[in-house]
Amino acid sequence: MNWSAIRAIYVFEMARFFRTLAQSFVSPVLSSSLYFVVFGAAIGSRIDQVEGVSYGAFIVPGLIMLTVMTQAISNASFGIYFPKFIGTIYELLSAPINFLEIVMGYVGAAATKSMFIGIIILITSFFFVDIQIAHPFAMLAFLVLTCVSFALFGFIIGIWAGNFEQLQLIPLLVVTPLVFLGGSFYSISMLPPVWQTISMFNPVVYLISGFRWAFFGVADVPIGISLLAIALFTALCLGAVGWIFKTGWRIRQ
Repeated sequence: MNWSAIRAIYVFEMARFFRTLAQSFVSPVLSSSLYFVVFGAAIGSRIDQVEGVSYGAFIVPGLIMLTVMTQAISNASFGIYFPKFIGTIYELLSAPINFLEIVMGYVGAAATKSMFIGIIILITSFFFVDIQIAHPFAMLAFLVLTCVSFALFGFIIGIWAGNFEQLQLIPLLVVTPLVFLGGSFYSISMLPPVWQTISMFNPVVYLISGFRWAFFGVADVPIGISLLAIALFTALCLGAVGWIFKTGWRIRQ
């Protein structure tokens, strides 16, 4: 394993992140604050509790997941698309490093960035609501797994995209609606039976449910199924990335 190459890619990507540090951190804090004001104050005044948890606290895991997923995809997709766009991807491919080391560098940096932002939102939430994390290690594990899996997904999007518009196509039209419909700001049990059944086909439900369980000990689906879902999603993304580098799809073609 060429750790020097992994470190070089990782440091380069993190340096780009820290150059826009204010934008990277201020924007999520402002956005999450607005969510707390709108959902926590306006809607929370009408909904006292959800499954024994105050509504303001109940939306925190969903809000973190919403931001973490979109940020992981955005950072990873742009990170690999830009070298492909300007042609430096060929220098990387001709270097004595394998595809796993390339993926570890780019995906590791994107996952780290999104995890930083997730932690910032968690810290921000303490200023608005009273939160007790029931299972802190499980919460951290779910956060890391989500960051890594969606960074892998973003890496695939960055390779697939043919222009800058396509970079935002799947996150805006697919991922964001799935997150909003995945129980980010409500419990699946609050829906009519038919919609509860339909929601079970939304993979994001399992991620948010597991993450919320780590906070409050309550979940819409069993925790084991949530872990299985995120493990399966990660495995599928790894398989797709391996196939891309093996065939050269959208890289050498």
